[in-house]
Amino acid sequence: MYHISDCKKYNRCPRMFVLETNDGKQEFRPFVRLDEEITELAAQKLRVSGRIFTGARGDDGGKALAAAETADWLIKARFEYGGLRIKVPFLHRTEEGWELYFLFAGLYPHADDMQFYCDTKWVLDGCGIHVTDWQVIHLNAAYVRGDELDPDQLFIISPSFYNGRNNPTLPVAAAIEKAMENNMIPVAEMDRCLAGKIPAPVRTNACTGRSKCRWYSECFPDEKREDDNSIVTLIGAQHRYAMKREGRLRLRDADESRIEGSRQQYAQIMADSSPEGLFADRLALHAWLDSVKWPVTFIDFEWERFAIPPYKGMKPYDVLPFEYSIDILYEDGTRDHKVWLATGDDRAELAESMIHDIPDEGSVMAYNAEGAEKIRIRELAELLPEYREKLLSFNERMEDLQLPFESGTVYDIRMRGQWSLKVLMSMMDDPGYHDLDIQQGMDAVFEWRHLDLSENVENRQEIIDNLKAYCGMDSYAMTVVFRWLCEIDSSPLA
Repeated sequence: MYHISDCKKYNRCPRMFVLETNDGKQEFRPFVRLDEEITELAAQKLRVSGRIFTGARGDDGGKALAAAETADWLIKARFEYGGLRIKVPFLHRTEEGWELYFLFAGLYPHADDMQFYCDTKWVLDGCGIHVTDWQVIHLNAAYVRGDELDPDQLFIISPSFYNGRNNPTLPVAAAIEKAMENNMIPVAEMDRCLAGKIPAPVRTNACTGRSKCRWYSECFPDEKREDDNSIVTLIGAQHRYAMKREGRLRLRDADESRIEGSRQQYAQIMADSSPEGLFADRLALHAWLDSVKWPVTFIDFEWERFAIPPYKGMKPYDVLPFEYSIDILYEDGTRDHKVWLATGDDRAELAESMIHDIPDEGSVMAYNAEGAEKIRIRELAELLPEYREKLLSFNERMEDLQLPFESGTVYDIRMRGQWSLKVLMSMMDDPGYHDLDIQQGMDAVFEWRHLDLSENVENRQEIIDNLKAYCGMDSYAMTVVFRWLCEIDSSPLA
């Protein structure tokens, strides 16, 4: 028996579908925190009452069908048909048939996952469940939590999907009917796929699309062995693999007529043409460094994102900073380090501590400042008007350490088409992240959840120490990278 998730895997990549099936169930660690039972909250919005059937994991398909004979509402009901199993969030009996409410734990449901909706309709039609009205209940992006959570304001019931501008567009029912015309339920193909040999790897956009497939390295092991200046590291190059097949193996061999011509690509090709494997636009780098004022405060936040706002003043999918690390670099080369960590809603304490720790003078620097730290500081300023002026002054002084790399001002072939702090630190004469127990930002979030959800975590102090070490490494790494840029700027021209 397949689930809708299996169909989605198969449609994305038959090989991934087979590997995932053979590997068994993986631990699910959600990127977004969802502490509350969202189905119960949505039921309050829908005014669920009367004769209610609530399904449970492991129910066979006949149980929901039997309940459908008498129930007014079916919640989390499991249905099976043609080898496919689905779970339907809400079905409501009417005189004409059934109203179906898809539960979307996001802000704007778009018509971009039609396999899910079509599979649901196919199974329900096969089971004889006549749905007359299709709607989506989703989180309200404009809702701001007060002292208590208000389910009535938390959700929106929409008869339509949303377009790219997040405005209501095609009705849910019409979108499903249209998609059903060209959407095949691939159960028979999935059977044949599992019964045969594991499909050969085929490189497509799905391999590294919204999220990189976890089987990518296994499917394409040779990519790790590519030279640093391999043509496949050419950033954003649509034809890089085609050029490799033609024998254009290095960055400097790129066919100028088949590259996009970005500043990053230019920097990569020039770096590969340099004996040192390094390109630097000296004028641009010097101008940027000249704008940086001493002392330089490097700051990094760690935060959790909540689907349902847990605290007053938060909206759905708002984030809660739970840690920051600061390294202050002085012109004479000395350095101070500070770190702050808490659980629960300590946003006011965080703001107070940050105001105390950041010097009144000099530049403030973060990595991807525009997409992260500046946003977090602006959110704190909106929440805490008493600290607004001081907090926003940090943003006015803030520089983005990522700028020299994303603009193509500096490129070293050892970057291999990437410029995360971990990649840059791997090029330095510094142990960097290697000896840390926490290696990724989401791992830090998962560890912090243990602290936040329970006061009685057995290894509480160990987790705290590991979190401080990881976040502290981010701010320290920025000082190492900044000093490297200064060395490039001061080194003699070749």
